[in-house]
Amino acid sequence: MKQIPWFERKFDFASKQNFFPAIIERLEGAPIRLAYKLQHIPEEVRTKRFQDKWSIQENVGHLLDLEPLWQGRLQDILQWKTFLRDADLSNLLTHQADHNHISYKKLLADFAKARRRTVQLLSSLDEGQIFMHALHPRLKVPMRTMDLFLFVAEHDDHHMARMTEIQRELSRVG
Repeated sequence: MKQIPWFERKFDFASKQNFFPAIIERLEGAPIRLAYKLQHIPEEVRTKRFQDKWSIQENVGHLLDLEPLWQGRLQDILQWKTFLRDADLSNLLTHQADHNHISYKKLLADFAKARRRTVQLLSSLDEGQIFMHALHPRLKVPMRTMDLFLFVAEHDDHHMARMTEIQRELSRVG
């Protein structure tokens, strides 16, 4: 089963309910899920590109590379900025980082540290701040803090599903 490419995904942020605690749980659990996913994958599989796209390890590095963007976008919302800061849609940082030559344990540790910081920031918010918003520059829709971090959790899961797909395909071709 193939997943929809990230830039083709549509998001609905219409809910008025506060499900932010569940989003924080997903975000906090992402490093643990990544560590579990990678622990038994041999290096030659983790670092092999499939169909000329990122390897499993490069997908992990990409999640790490984006953590400062998520933290910055939170600050944009809390500072009542009209627009969230732009993302580098070419993912230049990930392409240049050479994540395949970094220990996957270091990537996981660095991601866990960065994500802990994000979760700390989110855990200190009050309900009013959860519903503050700014416009997403690519989607052109208002994103509340809660929506932004649902988007982040979905992005995490998108890349974890991609890692599963890569592992499955590489084991098939052998």
